[in-house]
Amino acid sequence: MVPLGQVVQLEKIEPLQGYKLRIVQEVVLALLAKQASHGYQLQARLALALGPLGGALNAGHIYVTLGRLEKADLVRARRVDQAGRPDRKVYELTAAGRERVHEWLSDTSWPKPAPAEFHLKLVAAAAAGLADPVRLIDKQRGELLVGLREAQRAALAEPAGSVAGLLLEGVVLRLQADLRWLEECARYWNAAKG
Repeated sequence: MVPLGQVVQLEKIEPLQGYKLRIVQEVVLALLAKQASHGYQLQARLALALGPLGGALNAGHIYVTLGRLEKADLVRARRVDQAGRPDRKVYELTAAGRERVHEWLSDTSWPKPAPAEFHLKLVAAAAAGLADPVRLIDKQRGELLVGLREAQRAALAEPAGSVAGLLLEGVVLRLQADLRWLEECARYWNAAKG
């Protein structure tokens, strides 16, 4: 079985400028935990859950992931006959795949906070004299404001009570928190210059 920490991620999907969303293999495995499915069914379920954030997701992404999961013995495929159409591949979890889903759902670790990498960039830029940290902060703030505006528009376009709306609300709140943190960074580095 592939260790939980060694997840091969799909390429980044960027339907909203400035906000990156990674679809990981565990999501596909979790969707297969309820019932065996073919790639287009999985794509439709993900698109429904992600709303506009899933706009760039296509069947190719799903089938690449399914192929990797099959090679890792986490899913198996079987061919299903279709009258007048080519056979369809339906994927289902193996015992190892079910265990992987259980591990993933039990894992309470949180991905590394986005500010950690940016903080190190500021410290390194200042220490090496490579760039003005305040200018880096201003540039980052501008990018976050664009992303916030787009995420807010997308959230407002979602119907009340939609699961994609809930995801977009999380994106908005995260961007707002990041902007507040950047304000603190600007205060610190402006004081350090003076």
